[in-house]
Amino acid sequence: MQPDTPYCIVNWDVKILKRSVDLLSSAIGLAITGPLFVLIAIAIKLDSKGPVFYRQRRAGMLVGIERVDGVPRLLCTEFHMPKFRTMRTDAEKATGPVLASEKDSRVTRVGRILRRTRLDELPQLWCVLTGRMSLVGPRPERPELLHDLAMAIPYFEERMRDVKPGITGLAQINLTYSGKAPPGSEIAKLQDDIVNPFKFDQAAEALADGMRLKLLYDLAYSAALDDLGTYVRTEAAIIVGTPITMLRAKGY
Repeated sequence: MQPDTPYCIVNWDVKILKRSVDLLSSAIGLAITGPLFVLIAIAIKLDSKGPVFYRQRRAGMLVGIERVDGVPRLLCTEFHMPKFRTMRTDAEKATGPVLASEKDSRVTRVGRILRRTRLDELPQLWCVLTGRMSLVGPRPERPELLHDLAMAIPYFEERMRDVKPGITGLAQINLTYSGKAPPGSEIAKLQDDIVNPFKFDQAAEALADGMRLKLLYDLAYSAALDDLGTYVRTEAAIIVGTPITMLRAKGY
């Protein structure tokens, strides 16, 4: 975690265009996927007991860092993010808040399909329409886990500085649901050096490994927001690449 508050670049051309894209895409998306909501809801109900939707408190944009007894503490906006339920209702009864892992046993049968296709994220279009999220941006983390991740991963909190959390992003179209590099991809060749550069046996397969890879893509997206032309090219590539990722159903 970086205790100082660095300068934030505000490009109003990008901000205005990005919000326009969010409003248009979320309105069209909700209208088109409305019938799909009904089918997914039926499938969830038939597969397991519990509610169709799952609302979870998430950290939004980073607004500052304060010190409490000399220890830096992140200050972020917070909101409740809706998703189609993909886990058992008692998923965190014994563990408390934890990161989802690859082949997580808590995930239901329908939940696996929803996660692989990213259809569990569809309810978040409402958050985009109301301005709490953006169509494209870093995935929001749970406040309970954010501080620990920021302490463990340098510059992790910077991915959310002056950037709204998004439904999709560079990380989502290039990595699996859990943040691993797809086999054969360019990033897969560098994965071991990025997540465990000192080759510590105790650090192998750590839950935060995927977060380190996601951070690289999230910071690259944040940098693209500094220039209108770069933003347009990056945003277009992500929006076009998202349905392709959904159809390919990359592992979670």
